[in-house]
Amino acid sequence: MNHRLSATAPSFRESKRALHWLFFGGLLLVFLGSARLAQVDPGVLLDARARANFLRFFAGAFPPDLGREFLQFLIKPTLETIQISILGTAIAVAIGFPLALLGTATLAYRGVLHAREVAGAPSRRVVRFLPYAASRALLSAFRSIPEFVWAFMFVRAVGLGPFPGVLAIGIAYGGMIGKVYSEILEAVDPQPLEALQATGASRWQILAYGFLPQAYPNFVSYTLYRWECAIRASAVMGLVGAGGLGQQIEISMRMFDFHQMFTLVVILFGLVGAVDWLSARIRRRVYAR
Repeated sequence: MNHRLSATAPSFRESKRALHWLFFGGLLLVFLGSARLAQVDPGVLLDARARANFLRFFAGAFPPDLGREFLQFLIKPTLETIQISILGTAIAVAIGFPLALLGTATLAYRGVLHAREVAGAPSRRVVRFLPYAASRALLSAFRSIPEFVWAFMFVRAVGLGPFPGVLAIGIAYGGMIGKVYSEILEAVDPQPLEALQATGASRWQILAYGFLPQAYPNFVSYTLYRWECAIRASAVMGLVGAGGLGQQIEISMRMFDFHQMFTLVVILFGLVGAVDWLSARIRRRVYAR
């Protein structure tokens, strides 16, 4: 008996090791195949023509345009970029949070909140699964389309300006925020939820005093991260006329005015850095509670 167990254990470990090597071998083949199909060639960056083009671009960008008139002109696009990111993130939270509640399995149809109900009538689980599936499908649809494409469609619908950028960030980031929020809610510790249910708390009380307090710090952290991303995304969406600094960058590139473009990039870098600094301070306060 012991001889059989000792003979079986090494064979199991060997088969597990073989599966690991097989997995990494397959991953390496996929990586190499993808690099070939995508025509990835790092040597192109070191080519003499590429180096000359880089040097020509950076030489043409210095010194940056720091003229008083140009800097005063950039106040409005800079404020537009900040406003687009804030309003877009707010809309994204307004879309993503309710869909996250519907798209959280432990809230919708299984888990401690539905243990008694499912045991008494299994058909109710199927009924509660339908809103869950619909919300997950909607979140997938929102985030599967990049914000750049959303901005292009909204520019066609409502015209040029910052409003299409706000809508594009709200829709695209709403799908991302809702997906991550639902995963955060599903990862909460179930023991406090069971304790609340044992005291006779209602489902909404368990949500308010069990789920949300545990998920709140992660909610804040991810929302602030998405706000940082919205600052960068607003520059990309400006290329299709969605306002902000991005639209000015596109105009400067089209006019081959690299002095102004370098100034715009520096301002955008400063905005991202300021938002990152502010987000870090807010995160420290939230996690210190």
